[in-house]
Amino acid sequence: MFHIAPRQDTVTAQQRQRYQSLATSTLGHFTDFGAITSLAPIQRPARLLGTALTVRIPHVDGSVIREALKMACPGDVLVIDVSGDHRRACWGEFRAYAALRKQLAGVVTNGAITDWGALSRLNLPTYARTTSPLTTRALELEGEINVPVAIDGVTINPGDLVVGDDDGLFVIPPHRVDALAEAAEAKQAQEQEKRRALEAEFPDWFR
Repeated sequence: MFHIAPRQDTVTAQQRQRYQSLATSTLGHFTDFGAITSLAPIQRPARLLGTALTVRIPHVDGSVIREALKMACPGDVLVIDVSGDHRRACWGEFRAYAALRKQLAGVVTNGAITDWGALSRLNLPTYARTTSPLTTRALELEGEINVPVAIDGVTINPGDLVVGDDDGLFVIPPHRVDALAEAAEAKQAQEQEKRRALEAEFPDWFR
């Protein structure tokens, strides 16, 4: 039995735009909440920015992911919680093609992926725990879409802002988006001034 809740659009395009150039390491100067450090990007350099469309699958059965892809909209980040099963891959090459067709912003899973070679060449930011030759099956037993899920102790709610780069991931709930952006923008502006001063003094470092 599938449980499918409506999509949540809780972050505006203007709010999302503020995070286009903000580094996750800058956010990490201001908060511990929302940091996901155990997942790595399949592609580098990596940049992911979008709103969460959450999925929970029951271990071996990944069939609800198909339903999530059907309802996904451009700019969504598919966040897949595998309920603790890290041996089976819930994501692979042809699901990635479906995600690209829907213009997803990226994919995040606390499980494994397969078809690493193909995924690493696609322009679809993907974060996962590991790779595996074992895959989930289309059993249509159960699954949930747009419910709270958890990765590394971080609760991800539908509509949360997901930010990723080479250093990792941050999940930011709507009520924190503006304050964190303001603090991070100010810090990165200060760092850029320091960088310019160092470049003027030590130009060889920056060649």
